[in-house]
Amino acid sequence: MRTYQVAVIPGDGVGNEVSSEAVKILRAVAEKYGFEAETSQFEWGCDYYLKYGRMMPEDILDILKEFDSIFLGSVGDASKVPDHISLQLLLKIRKGFEQYVNLRPIKLYPGVESPVKSATPETVDMLVIRENTEGEYSSVGGIFKDQTPDAVALQTAVFTQKGCERVMRYAFELARVRKKLGDQGYVGMVTNCTKSNALTYSMVFWDSVYKKVAKGYPDIKTDSAMVDALSMWFVKNPGYFDVIVASNLFGDIITDLGAMIQGGMGLAAGGNINPDKTFPSMFEPIHGSAPKYTGKGIVNPIASIEAVRMMLEHLGEEEAALGIQKAVIKVLEVKEVRTRDLGGNNTTKEVGDEVRRVLLST
Repeated sequence: MRTYQVAVIPGDGVGNEVSSEAVKILRAVAEKYGFEAETSQFEWGCDYYLKYGRMMPEDILDILKEFDSIFLGSVGDASKVPDHISLQLLLKIRKGFEQYVNLRPIKLYPGVESPVKSATPETVDMLVIRENTEGEYSSVGGIFKDQTPDAVALQTAVFTQKGCERVMRYAFELARVRKKLGDQGYVGMVTNCTKSNALTYSMVFWDSVYKKVAKGYPDIKTDSAMVDALSMWFVKNPGYFDVIVASNLFGDIITDLGAMIQGGMGLAAGGNINPDKTFPSMFEPIHGSAPKYTGKGIVNPIASIEAVRMMLEHLGEEEAALGIQKAVIKVLEVKEVRTRDLGGNNTTKEVGDEVRRVLLST
Protein backbone atom coordinates (compact mmCIF):
# COMPACT_ATOMS: atom_id res chain seq x y z
CA MET A 1 0.00 0.00 0.00
CA ARG A 2 1.22 3.48 -0.86
CA THR A 3 2.13 5.45 2.25
CA TYR A 4 2.75 9.18 2.47
CA GLN A 5 4.41 10.95 5.37
CA VAL A 6 2.85 14.37 5.88
CA ALA A 7 4.17 17.03 8.24
CA VAL A 8 1.43 19.20 9.75
CA ILE A 9 2.29 22.64 11.10
CA PRO A 10 -0.92 24.18 12.51
CA GLY A 11 0.87 27.43 13.31
CA ASP A 12 -1.03 30.30 14.88
CA GLY A 13 -4.54 31.61 15.40
CA VAL A 14 -7.16 29.50 13.66
CA GLY A 15 -4.43 27.25 12.28
CA ASN A 16 -5.24 24.43 14.69
CA GLU A 17 -8.92 24.46 13.76
CA VAL A 18 -8.43 24.33 10.00
CA SER A 19 -5.56 21.85 10.28
CA SER A 20 -7.83 19.44 12.15
CA GLU A 21 -10.31 19.51 9.29
CA ALA A 22 -7.55 19.10 6.70
CA VAL A 23 -6.21 16.02 8.47
CA LYS A 24 -9.74 14.65 8.82
CA ILE A 25 -10.28 14.85 5.06
CA LEU A 26 -6.80 13.52 4.30
CA ARG A 27 -7.46 10.41 6.38
CA ALA A 28 -10.91 9.92 4.90
CA VAL A 29 -9.73 10.18 1.30
CA ALA A 30 -6.82 7.83 2.01
CA GLU A 31 -9.28 5.30 3.41
CA LYS A 32 -11.51 5.55 0.35
CA TYR A 33 -8.81 5.43 -2.31
CA GLY A 34 -6.54 2.82 -0.81
CA PHE A 35 -3.42 4.55 0.44
CA GLU A 36 -2.09 5.59 3.83
CA ALA A 37 -1.36 9.11 5.04
CA GLU A 38 0.64 9.25 8.23
CA THR A 39 0.77 12.71 9.83
CA SER A 40 3.24 14.21 12.27
CA GLN A 41 2.34 17.50 13.95
CA PHE A 42 4.84 20.22 14.83
CA GLU A 43 3.95 23.03 17.23
CA TRP A 44 6.00 25.78 15.64
CA GLY A 45 4.84 29.38 15.49
CA CYS A 46 4.44 32.44 17.69
CA ASP A 47 4.00 30.53 20.96
CA TYR A 48 7.16 28.60 20.14
CA TYR A 49 8.90 31.94 19.59
CA LEU A 50 7.79 33.26 22.97
CA LYS A 51 9.23 30.16 24.60
CA TYR A 52 12.47 29.70 22.63
CA GLY A 53 13.16 33.03 20.93
CA ARG A 54 12.72 31.67 17.42
CA MET A 55 9.76 30.60 15.28
CA MET A 56 11.08 27.10 14.64
CA PRO A 57 14.06 24.92 15.54
CA GLU A 58 17.34 25.64 13.78
CA ASP A 59 17.29 22.22 12.10
CA ILE A 60 13.76 22.61 10.73
CA LEU A 61 14.83 21.76 7.17
CA ASP A 62 16.57 18.59 8.29
CA ILE A 63 13.41 17.56 10.13
CA LEU A 64 11.02 18.30 7.27
CA LYS A 65 13.09 16.97 4.38
CA GLU A 66 12.16 13.41 5.35
CA PHE A 67 8.47 14.03 4.65
CA ASP A 68 6.61 13.61 1.37
CA SER A 69 4.61 16.79 1.87
CA ILE A 70 3.89 19.59 4.32
CA PHE A 71 0.56 21.10 5.39
CA LEU A 72 0.66 24.56 6.98
CA GLY A 73 -2.34 26.01 8.80
CA SER A 74 -1.45 29.68 9.24
CA VAL A 75 1.36 31.85 10.56
CA GLY A 76 1.35 35.05 12.57
CA ASP A 77 -0.10 36.81 15.58
CA ALA A 78 1.02 40.42 15.77
CA SER A 79 -0.16 40.70 19.38
CA LYS A 80 2.59 38.23 20.30
CA VAL A 81 5.29 38.53 17.65
CA PRO A 82 5.89 41.20 14.94
CA ASP A 83 4.76 40.02 11.53
CA HIS A 84 8.17 40.43 9.90
CA ILE A 85 9.55 37.96 12.44
CA SER A 86 6.72 35.40 12.36
CA LEU A 87 6.83 35.24 8.56
CA GLN A 88 10.35 33.80 8.78
CA LEU A 89 8.83 30.38 9.45
CA LEU A 90 7.17 30.38 6.05
CA LEU A 91 10.07 31.96 4.17
CA LYS A 92 12.60 29.57 5.69
CA ILE A 93 10.73 26.58 4.27
CA ARG A 94 10.00 28.16 0.89
CA LYS A 95 13.58 29.17 0.25
CA GLY A 96 15.28 26.23 1.93
CA PHE A 97 13.30 23.69 -0.07
CA GLU A 98 13.46 25.59 -3.38
CA GLN A 99 9.68 25.93 -3.46
CA TYR A 100 10.05 28.49 -6.20
CA VAL A 101 6.51 28.16 -7.52
CA ASN A 102 3.56 29.50 -5.58
CA LEU A 103 0.55 27.93 -7.27
CA ARG A 104 -2.82 29.61 -6.77
CA PRO A 105 -5.92 28.25 -8.48
CA ILE A 106 -8.70 30.82 -8.72
CA LYS A 107 -11.93 28.99 -9.49
CA LEU A 108 -15.48 29.99 -8.62
CA TYR A 109 -17.48 26.93 -7.59
CA PRO A 110 -21.24 26.56 -8.18
CA GLY A 111 -23.23 27.63 -5.15
CA VAL A 112 -20.78 30.37 -4.20
CA GLU A 113 -21.60 34.02 -4.79
CA SER A 114 -18.76 36.28 -5.83
CA PRO A 115 -18.81 39.96 -4.86
CA VAL A 116 -17.68 40.61 -8.44
CA LYS A 117 -20.77 40.71 -10.67
CA SER A 118 -18.84 39.70 -13.78
CA ALA A 119 -17.67 36.45 -12.15
CA THR A 120 -19.56 33.22 -12.82
CA PRO A 121 -18.69 29.55 -12.22
CA GLU A 122 -18.67 29.09 -15.98
CA THR A 123 -15.99 31.71 -16.59
CA VAL A 124 -13.74 32.04 -13.53
CA ASP A 125 -11.06 29.39 -13.78
CA MET A 126 -7.48 30.65 -13.78
CA LEU A 127 -4.10 29.93 -12.24
CA VAL A 128 -1.66 32.47 -10.83
CA ILE A 129 1.95 31.29 -10.85
CA ARG A 130 3.90 33.45 -8.43
CA GLU A 131 7.68 33.41 -8.21
CA ASN A 132 8.18 32.34 -4.62
CA THR A 133 11.81 32.56 -3.49
CA GLU A 134 13.37 35.78 -4.75
CA GLY A 135 12.21 39.07 -6.32
CA GLU A 136 10.91 41.68 -3.92
CA TYR A 137 11.01 39.27 -0.95
CA SER A 138 14.72 38.57 -1.15
CA SER A 139 15.45 40.28 2.21
CA VAL A 140 18.34 42.31 0.83
CA GLY A 141 18.76 45.75 2.37
CA GLY A 142 18.93 47.46 5.72
CA ILE A 143 17.94 50.39 7.90
CA PHE A 144 20.65 52.96 8.58
CA LYS A 145 20.71 55.66 11.25
CA ASP A 146 17.46 54.22 12.59
CA GLN A 147 15.36 56.43 14.88
CA THR A 148 17.17 59.58 13.74
CA PRO A 149 16.14 62.38 11.34
CA ASP A 150 18.64 60.95 8.84
CA ALA A 151 17.19 57.41 8.89
CA VAL A 152 17.37 55.56 5.57
CA ALA A 153 15.72 52.25 4.59
CA LEU A 154 16.84 50.25 1.56
CA GLN A 155 15.01 47.18 0.24
CA THR A 156 16.51 45.58 -2.85
CA ALA A 157 14.63 43.19 -5.11
CA VAL A 158 16.70 40.40 -6.64
CA PHE A 159 15.73 38.92 -10.01
CA THR A 160 17.92 36.22 -11.53
CA GLN A 161 17.83 34.76 -15.01
CA LYS A 162 17.43 31.28 -13.54
CA GLY A 163 14.73 32.31 -11.08
CA CYS A 164 12.60 34.12 -13.64
CA GLU A 165 13.03 31.56 -16.38
CA ARG A 166 12.13 28.49 -14.35
CA VAL A 167 8.90 29.92 -12.96
CA MET A 168 7.86 31.18 -16.39
CA ARG A 169 8.50 27.79 -17.96
CA TYR A 170 6.34 26.24 -15.27
CA ALA A 171 3.53 28.63 -16.21
CA PHE A 172 3.79 27.83 -19.92
CA GLU A 173 3.82 24.10 -19.26
CA LEU A 174 0.67 24.39 -17.15
CA ALA A 175 -1.04 26.39 -19.90
CA ARG A 176 -0.39 23.49 -22.25
CA VAL A 177 -2.00 21.06 -19.83
CA ARG A 178 -5.06 23.23 -19.20
CA LYS A 179 -5.90 23.95 -22.86
CA LYS A 180 -8.45 26.53 -21.80
CA LEU A 181 -8.43 28.66 -24.96
CA GLY A 182 -8.34 26.00 -27.65
CA ASP A 183 -11.19 27.61 -29.59
CA GLN A 184 -8.93 30.59 -30.29
CA GLY A 185 -6.30 28.54 -32.07
CA TYR A 186 -3.99 28.16 -29.07
CA VAL A 187 -3.85 25.52 -26.36
CA GLY A 188 -3.62 28.11 -23.59
CA MET A 189 -2.55 31.61 -22.66
CA VAL A 190 0.06 32.97 -20.25
CA THR A 191 -0.36 36.58 -19.12
CA ASN A 192 2.77 38.34 -17.94
CA CYS A 193 2.07 40.52 -14.89
CA THR A 194 4.58 43.37 -14.93
CA LYS A 195 5.26 47.00 -14.09
CA SER A 196 8.14 47.71 -16.45
CA ASN A 197 7.03 51.27 -17.18
CA ALA A 198 8.06 52.30 -13.66
CA LEU A 199 10.44 49.56 -12.46
CA THR A 200 12.92 50.12 -15.24
CA TYR A 201 15.49 47.54 -14.16
CA SER A 202 13.82 44.62 -12.40
CA MET A 203 10.63 44.47 -14.47
CA VAL A 204 12.31 45.30 -17.77
CA PHE A 205 14.58 42.34 -17.05
CA TRP A 206 11.56 40.22 -16.08
CA ASP A 207 9.82 41.12 -19.35
CA SER A 208 12.89 40.21 -21.39
CA VAL A 209 13.05 36.77 -19.81
CA TYR A 210 9.32 36.27 -20.42
CA LYS A 211 9.73 37.04 -24.12
CA LYS A 212 12.67 34.66 -24.38
CA VAL A 213 10.78 31.82 -22.68
CA ALA A 214 7.63 32.46 -24.74
CA LYS A 215 9.53 31.80 -27.97
CA GLY A 216 9.82 28.17 -26.93
CA TYR A 217 6.03 27.85 -26.72
CA PRO A 218 4.62 28.97 -30.07
CA ASP A 219 1.39 27.06 -29.32
CA ILE A 220 0.66 29.23 -26.28
CA LYS A 221 -0.92 32.65 -26.62
CA THR A 222 0.99 35.42 -24.84
CA ASP A 223 -0.28 38.55 -23.19
CA SER A 224 1.14 41.20 -20.89
CA ALA A 225 -0.44 43.66 -18.48
CA MET A 226 0.76 46.15 -15.91
CA VAL A 227 -0.15 44.94 -12.44
CA ASP A 228 -2.50 47.87 -11.82
CA ALA A 229 -4.33 47.34 -15.11
CA LEU A 230 -4.40 43.59 -14.54
CA SER A 231 -6.08 44.16 -11.16
CA MET A 232 -8.74 46.20 -12.91
CA TRP A 233 -9.31 43.49 -15.52
CA PHE A 234 -9.50 40.83 -12.82
CA VAL A 235 -12.63 42.61 -11.63
CA LYS A 236 -14.04 43.70 -14.98
CA ASN A 237 -13.47 40.49 -16.96
CA PRO A 238 -12.05 37.65 -14.82
CA GLY A 239 -13.11 35.05 -17.38
CA TYR A 240 -10.48 36.34 -19.79
CA PHE A 241 -7.54 34.92 -17.86
CA ASP A 242 -6.02 31.47 -18.08
CA VAL A 243 -2.53 31.39 -16.51
CA ILE A 244 -0.85 34.47 -15.04
CA VAL A 245 2.84 34.57 -14.10
CA ALA A 246 3.93 37.21 -11.61
CA SER A 247 6.79 38.23 -9.37
CA ASN A 248 6.73 37.51 -5.65
CA LEU A 249 5.16 40.80 -4.57
CA PHE A 250 2.73 41.24 -7.45
CA GLY A 251 1.62 37.61 -7.24
CA ASP A 252 1.03 37.99 -3.52
CA ILE A 253 -1.24 40.97 -4.09
CA ILE A 254 -3.30 39.77 -7.04
CA THR A 255 -4.00 36.37 -5.49
CA ASP A 256 -5.80 38.00 -2.56
CA LEU A 257 -7.92 39.82 -5.11
CA GLY A 258 -8.42 36.48 -6.84
CA ALA A 259 -9.58 34.95 -3.55
CA MET A 260 -12.38 37.50 -3.32
CA ILE A 261 -13.38 36.83 -6.92
CA GLN A 262 -13.80 33.15 -6.05
CA GLY A 263 -15.96 33.94 -3.05
CA GLY A 264 -13.62 34.82 -0.19
CA MET A 265 -10.45 33.91 1.65
CA GLY A 266 -12.15 30.93 3.25
CA LEU A 267 -12.17 29.15 -0.11
CA ALA A 268 -8.67 29.92 -1.36
CA ALA A 269 -5.77 27.47 -1.16
CA GLY A 270 -2.22 27.60 -2.43
CA GLY A 271 0.78 25.40 -2.96
CA ASN A 272 4.46 26.19 -2.44
CA ILE A 273 5.86 23.86 -5.05
CA ASN A 274 9.26 22.31 -5.57
CA PRO A 275 8.65 21.13 -9.15
CA ASP A 276 11.73 18.90 -9.21
CA LYS A 277 10.46 17.06 -6.12
CA THR A 278 13.96 17.09 -4.64
CA PHE A 279 12.35 18.51 -1.49
CA PRO A 280 8.81 18.32 -0.12
CA SER A 281 6.27 20.91 -1.25
CA MET A 282 4.01 22.76 1.18
CA PHE A 283 0.28 23.42 0.93
CA GLU A 284 -1.83 25.90 2.85
CA PRO A 285 -5.03 27.91 2.97
CA ILE A 286 -3.94 31.38 1.97
CA HIS A 287 -6.00 33.17 4.61
CA GLY A 288 -4.22 34.53 7.64
CA SER A 289 -4.29 33.29 11.21
CA ALA A 290 -7.28 35.50 12.18
CA PRO A 291 -6.43 35.59 15.91
CA LYS A 292 -9.73 37.29 16.80
CA TYR A 293 -11.61 34.17 15.65
CA THR A 294 -9.39 31.67 17.43
CA GLY A 295 -11.33 29.05 19.35
CA LYS A 296 -14.73 30.19 18.10
CA GLY A 297 -15.04 27.42 15.53
CA ILE A 298 -16.50 29.67 12.86
CA VAL A 299 -13.79 29.88 10.19
CA ASN A 300 -14.37 28.24 6.83
CA PRO A 301 -12.33 25.00 6.47
CA ILE A 302 -12.86 24.71 2.70
CA ALA A 303 -9.55 26.44 1.92
CA SER A 304 -7.64 23.94 4.06
CA ILE A 305 -9.52 21.05 2.45
CA GLU A 306 -8.69 22.46 -0.97
CA ALA A 307 -5.04 22.59 0.11
CA VAL A 308 -5.22 18.85 0.79
CA ARG A 309 -6.67 18.37 -2.69
CA MET A 310 -3.72 20.25 -4.19
CA MET A 311 -1.31 18.20 -2.10
CA LEU A 312 -2.73 14.95 -3.43
CA GLU A 313 -2.58 16.22 -7.01
CA HIS A 314 1.10 16.98 -6.51
CA LEU A 315 1.70 13.53 -5.02
CA GLY A 316 0.08 11.90 -8.06
CA GLU A 317 -3.15 10.85 -6.33
CA GLU A 318 -5.31 12.50 -8.96
CA GLU A 319 -8.40 10.32 -8.43
CA ALA A 320 -8.40 11.09 -4.72
CA ALA A 321 -7.92 14.80 -5.41
CA LEU A 322 -10.88 14.77 -7.79
CA GLY A 323 -12.93 12.99 -5.14
CA ILE A 324 -12.29 15.82 -2.70
CA GLN A 325 -13.15 18.43 -5.31
CA LYS A 326 -16.45 16.75 -6.14
CA ALA A 327 -17.36 16.54 -2.45
CA VAL A 328 -16.54 20.21 -1.89
CA ILE A 329 -18.56 21.26 -4.93
CA LYS A 330 -21.52 19.17 -3.77
CA VAL A 331 -21.49 20.69 -0.28
CA LEU A 332 -21.23 24.22 -1.64
CA GLU A 333 -23.87 23.64 -4.30
CA VAL A 334 -26.47 22.24 -1.90
CA LYS A 335 -26.03 25.27 0.41
CA GLU A 336 -27.25 23.45 3.50
CA VAL A 337 -24.02 23.32 5.51
CA ARG A 338 -21.81 26.39 5.39
CA THR A 339 -19.94 28.77 7.64
CA ARG A 340 -20.81 32.37 8.41
CA ASP A 341 -18.68 33.86 5.64
CA LEU A 342 -20.91 32.11 3.10
CA GLY A 343 -24.15 33.11 4.79
CA GLY A 344 -24.58 30.04 6.99
CA ASN A 345 -24.28 29.37 10.71
CA ASN A 346 -22.43 26.06 10.81
CA THR A 347 -19.16 25.52 12.64
CA THR A 348 -15.77 24.74 11.16
CA LYS A 349 -16.08 21.14 12.31
CA GLU A 350 -19.61 20.71 10.93
CA VAL A 351 -18.52 21.79 7.47
CA GLY A 352 -15.53 19.45 7.61
CA ASP A 353 -17.79 16.62 8.75
CA GLU A 354 -20.18 17.26 5.86
CA VAL A 355 -17.41 17.25 3.26
CA ARG A 356 -16.15 13.99 4.76
CA ARG A 357 -19.64 12.46 4.70
CA VAL A 358 -20.20 13.37 1.05
CA LEU A 359 -16.70 12.20 0.13
CA LEU A 360 -17.20 8.75 1.64
CA SER A 361 -20.77 8.32 0.40
CA THR A 362 -20.17 8.98 -3.29
